[in-house]
Amino acid sequence: MTDPQTPEGELHSIPALLARNVARYGDRPAWREKEFGIWQSWTWAQAAGEIRALALGLLTLGLRPGDRVAIIGRNRPAHYWGMIAAQMCGAVPVPLYQDAVADEMAFVLDHCGARFVLCGDQEQVDKVLEVEDRVTGIERILYTDRRGMRRYDHSRMDALADVQAEGRDAAPRLDAELDARIAGLGYDDTCVMLYTSGTTGRPKGVVLSNRNIIETSKNSAEFDRLTQREDIVAYLPMAWVGDFIFSVGQALWAGFTVNCPEDAQTMMTDMREIGPTYFFAPPRVFEGQLTNVMIRMEDAGRFKRWLFGWCMSVARRVGPALLDGKPVGPGDRLAYGLGRVFVYGPLKNTLGLSRIRVGYTAGEAIGPEIFDFYRSLGINLKQLYGQTEASVFITQQPDGQVRSDTVGVPSPGVEVRIADTGEVFYRSPGTFVEYYRNADSTASTKDAEGWVATGDAGFFEEETGHLRIIDRAKDVGRMADGTMFAPKYIENKLKFYPNILEAVAIGNGRDFCAAMINIDLNAVGNWAERNNIAYASYQELASHPQVYAAIRAHVEEVNRSVAEDPMLSGCQIRRFLVLHKELDPDDGEMTRTRKVRRAVIGEKFADLVAALYDGSDSIYTETEVTYEDGRKGKIKATLKIEDVQVFGDAQGQKVAAE
Repeated sequence: MTDPQTPEGELHSIPALLARNVARYGDRPAWREKEFGIWQSWTWAQAAGEIRALALGLLTLGLRPGDRVAIIGRNRPAHYWGMIAAQMCGAVPVPLYQDAVADEMAFVLDHCGARFVLCGDQEQVDKVLEVEDRVTGIERILYTDRRGMRRYDHSRMDALADVQAEGRDAAPRLDAELDARIAGLGYDDTCVMLYTSGTTGRPKGVVLSNRNIIETSKNSAEFDRLTQREDIVAYLPMAWVGDFIFSVGQALWAGFTVNCPEDAQTMMTDMREIGPTYFFAPPRVFEGQLTNVMIRMEDAGRFKRWLFGWCMSVARRVGPALLDGKPVGPGDRLAYGLGRVFVYGPLKNTLGLSRIRVGYTAGEAIGPEIFDFYRSLGINLKQLYGQTEASVFITQQPDGQVRSDTVGVPSPGVEVRIADTGEVFYRSPGTFVEYYRNADSTASTKDAEGWVATGDAGFFEEETGHLRIIDRAKDVGRMADGTMFAPKYIENKLKFYPNILEAVAIGNGRDFCAAMINIDLNAVGNWAERNNIAYASYQELASHPQVYAAIRAHVEEVNRSVAEDPMLSGCQIRRFLVLHKELDPDDGEMTRTRKVRRAVIGEKFADLVAALYDGSDSIYTETEVTYEDGRKGKIKATLKIEDVQVFGDAQGQKVAAE
């Protein structure tokens, strides 16, 4: 049934958008995939044929309206087609994180009640088979990649290509049934179900309707003037709402091309070959790219290092102004032009960002230094603020109003208000329908008027109307003396340094702020090789005295910076340690989107936290870890704890306390 508010009258579902794109852009590329080093391409017309064949095949297997179809695998056109084919049949696609461990996968599969599971390859099939005894309802397993699948029991297992072949054969008798199901899709019917990362507990199934996805895609695409000529790279987890909006919602609305890289190892090469015009990455991706750049510069000759330093000083001064169309003197313009020839252009090409027209980052706050670095190169990188429950978009930064310390203004169609407690609330066409099978959480998150509690603390700037996010509301606290404590603010400053991969700041209710730090193995390992320092493991490198000295220098630089903020100067770090293992989603210390689980870390490393505050200069610890094959083991280590210099008023407070 068509809603009178449906955009353009009949575009009431993802399959309807697909049909429009076939009619409008039939011979333009819709999806590309790199396989065995070769790019394959499908036009909208060709892709629509593949999707319809798959939908007909699912009908032959007995897929019913309302059924859940779980999709587990890397970004591939076939997996996106699987989601659209399921929607054509009236079913609900439920993408899962492909790197999820068995327990996580079992919970989602059981909670959503999946009847069908579409797996990317043998690894994912094995995972599903491993958890079958804990999951009720799985009737059919499909797989995309045939390699390694020959000797499996195929009584209820099918290759995706075989399902498509069956669908083509069954077209004469099932075409009418499929057309009826497509026509029956309503604007408020469920489009997709996506699970939250589960920062504080079990993931929740977020139900998003066709209205949520299409209205959000339409508004956000118009905001940034996205057209059918854009190219994006689909590399982020398919289970994440951002990938669904960018690679399905916006792609179907605007009609642009989705490019799927071969794998994570070839990502940079694939980026350079495609040259995306529209790009999204969480801060960790931009941080990783910057780290690699800095590593390469350390290996460069003296003249190249000098040239890079000079050009980047010009870029930091001139680049953002040029990007925003502000007046720049002729001398600075000339210097920047030289920098573009010798440094900025080649660097952007190396990063695969030469053609970027619009770039976004979100998920967590990005360090201002990192953000400014990319904008200084002439890359139109912006921040957005969003949630799964909002179909991503809550605020966006308009062109010419981009800053590192705000997340922009409310997105089109979105209302935002700040509660008396400082918590941010929003209401929009993208607001989720419900948490699946969790009425209590739905009621506590979304009120009767549609306002959703974000859990984040923030405020609007009076002079600009831009929203500033301080931190997670539950994470912002007070130190023992009443000083505000904002851990994410400190952690982002630490992560600007290439040597630091992750950091966890501690201080709520404490006398001072302390930190546990993960080194970046690539950056620090490169330094060790250049200095002929031998090491056999992450643990050995992390405990090296010179590594500790370098990290201490970074922490002191952060303290100098924090001292300049009158509101947060009390958050300077006074003691730190370098962890003996990387924080890992498999060990429950981080979510699959690499957000720190503070409660888990506080409990798991309680002995380390205690040592940071009892004056100890070292601590022996044993930590359980999960290996790639699922086995458990223990890492034993003696960690050194070091004091750090503080500055400004905090220094005076420290002396007085002593």
